[in-house]
Amino acid sequence: MFKSVIAPMQAWLLSQGRCVGCGTNLSEGKSKKTKFGEQITCKKCGRIFIKKDNKYRRALLNEV
Repeated sequence: MFKSVIAPMQAWLLSQGRCVGCGTNLSEGKSKKTKFGEQITCKKCGRIFIKKDNKYRRALLNEV
């Protein structure tokens, strides 16, 4: 039940280009190119995201 409440809010934050943990803009984070897409690290909390086709998602462990 908890996941069904949190998941839509996280999807909305990612669609806005914001971190799901702290809410800062992902455009302000560090970025580097990888074979999976552009890897972006949040400057405030350190979460890692993958940007591909102008969409963000959380990076999997094998992508880090």
